[in-house]
Amino acid sequence: MQHSSIHWFRKGLRLHDNPALLAAAANCHHLYPLFILDPSSDRGGANAQRFLLDTLQDLDGSLREMGTRLFVVQGCPEEVFPHLFHTWGTTQLTFEVDTEPPAWQRDAAVVELAARHGVEVIREVSHTLYDTERILALNNGKAPLTYKRLQSLLASLGPPEKPAPALTREHLQGCHTPCQVSCDADYGVPTLEELGQDRTTAGPNLYPGGETEALARLDAVTERTAWVCGFKKPETEPNSLSPSTTVLSPYLKFGCLSVRTFWWRLDEIYQGREHSQPPVSLHGQLLWREFFYTAGASIPNFDRMVGNPICLQVDWDDNPQHLHAWREGQTGYPFIDAIMTQLRTEGWIHHLARHAVACFLTRGDLWVSWEEGLKVFKELLLDADWSLNAGNWLWLSGSAFFHRYFHVYSPIAFGKKTDRDGAYIRKYLPVLKDFPAEYIYEPWKAPRAVQEQAGCLVGTHYPQPIVEHQVVSKRNLGRMKAAHTRKGNESPKRHRAPPAALPPPWLPSSPPGTKQEPPASSSMAESQRKKPKI
Repeated sequence: MQHSSIHWFRKGLRLHDNPALLAAAANCHHLYPLFILDPSSDRGGANAQRFLLDTLQDLDGSLREMGTRLFVVQGCPEEVFPHLFHTWGTTQLTFEVDTEPPAWQRDAAVVELAARHGVEVIREVSHTLYDTERILALNNGKAPLTYKRLQSLLASLGPPEKPAPALTREHLQGCHTPCQVSCDADYGVPTLEELGQDRTTAGPNLYPGGETEALARLDAVTERTAWVCGFKKPETEPNSLSPSTTVLSPYLKFGCLSVRTFWWRLDEIYQGREHSQPPVSLHGQLLWREFFYTAGASIPNFDRMVGNPICLQVDWDDNPQHLHAWREGQTGYPFIDAIMTQLRTEGWIHHLARHAVACFLTRGDLWVSWEEGLKVFKELLLDADWSLNAGNWLWLSGSAFFHRYFHVYSPIAFGKKTDRDGAYIRKYLPVLKDFPAEYIYEPWKAPRAVQEQAGCLVGTHYPQPIVEHQVVSKRNLGRMKAAHTRKGNESPKRHRAPPAALPPPWLPSSPPGTKQEPPASSSMAESQRKKPKI
């Protein structure tokens, strides 16, 4: 039987290693590649939405080279599909498995609709290295809660599957995509403005979306064989002026790049060469991604505190002023503010920079719930993957996985380790660019004459610190200790902070191979951890 097939793109926005797309093309008379812009889904801010639209444009162009095209429809899938099934005479629907709980109800509803319309459904695993259901089955239906446990489970499964072949014209022989003159108007990729975004709010497009860009970046990374073999995540720099990691995470998040393709390209480089090992290696970073995907697929309420069985119940403060200052890069701590400025403008920050600002917001300084930070990252990051975003906020806030809560990132000392002169701060906070290196991390300590010479008066042109780190971090250590003592007894209530004026204009114990830093002060210490942002 020759099918009239819809391939439903969600993630997996690529032609390479897309087994569900190949299934749609097999024994197919009519093929409709489809992407649904669901208004009920959270697509992030302007930078993330621009990345998605770039990706859809690139995907449409690649499909047109194959003699077909992308159909973009706006609406809820449960409402869109009955109309499309009827209009296109659909007999087969294919899509990539989505393991994340927010997608389960949607996919179950669509599968039920398909059955009612006599449409066969084919689902294929390709967004993760392994089928998470197989991993969970090996662990008695539970998520492995340590990296070592995940590794032992994966060892019994063997290496990941090899990538599926990329779609070619040969796959589409005898397959036709009916298209009317009005198709471009009816099914074209919308503009950022048509999605309700102001293009001027998007920052510089440093990381254009799309499979073409993803594969070019992968090629550039894998050409550096010595760098790949020597890669150790904790030794990369959070405040380098150009990224010290691959910045492939947005492409993995949207599925512009197949994780299996990445894995096996790295494997080719590793063969016959001495190379770093998980968890610090590039393979190790992909396994961290697998770790959080597996956790997110099986732990209830993984993206929130209440009802999450692995999450420490903490009496976080409800302090909108502190949250606003943190989000807008107005905390008065230049290292923290520079990171948040880079995040807002560029949509990406180094994983250790994420550690620093997450710790500052939560257990380190401001004592604001990690759920609030998760929302900000979900809006601003290009790579705000649901499972990884939740997992890393749980980790960095000391709420799960990581229990060495007494290890706190200093908002002053940590950045100095790799950028003593403050070049990173000068780039992202130009108001401070003329401060001497002696004061660039602590401008409030500069004498008035120095501030005047730098053209920036602290408290006027740049805010005073909103908290005193040494004081609040010690207090928060006590609060974390109390939360651990109370664990299992009662759910805490959030404390609303007293009104205040707004300021002026990502371990269980550290995984093997983690590099531990000496304490930044007699009472505070910093630790570096690998995380699956690449």
